[in-house]
Amino acid sequence: MERRRPPPRTDPARSAIITIRRAEQGDAAAIAAVHQASRAATMPYLPPQRRSHGEVTYWIREIVLPESHTLVAVQGEEILGYAAVRGELLDQLYLRPDVRRTGIGSRLLGAAREHSPDGLTLHVFQLNVAARAFYAHHGFRVVGTDDGSGNMENLPALTLRWTPEPAAR
Repeated sequence: MERRRPPPRTDPARSAIITIRRAEQGDAAAIAAVHQASRAATMPYLPPQRRSHGEVTYWIREIVLPESHTLVAVQGEEILGYAAVRGELLDQLYLRPDVRRTGIGSRLLGAAREHSPDGLTLHVFQLNVAARAFYAHHGFRVVGTDDGSGNMENLPALTLRWTPEPAAR
């Protein structure tokens, strides 16, 4: 007699459609949680976080949201990642660690490109090999280096730039 396996369980929240939308003030705490979790999981070379969740939430609500075009990737009610663009500077792009390598980062980057169609610049730690590979895959090129004296972590960084290809004539 053949044993029948039950159908795989699916989490209804996980099967919901992922949308990209403009961040709202009420998203600040969830964005801060994504920011802190992502940095802790993907950048183990950073010193321990000195800022509390409340301090990061304040920074997101009072600085990032008012000064940036901030987008969130949302599934159901959950914020999975965010991107913040100021002019042509992609200042932030962070994902929850459990949703990395699912295409959400690419979707956020695509939305950031739509907002800044003439190009984007960003800064990335030289040690952040995964982020560097992600951006290289999406057409970013190194346009500058620094010794880390200009960032609070004092880590060498790269400046990357994406410029769209000229339209074929």
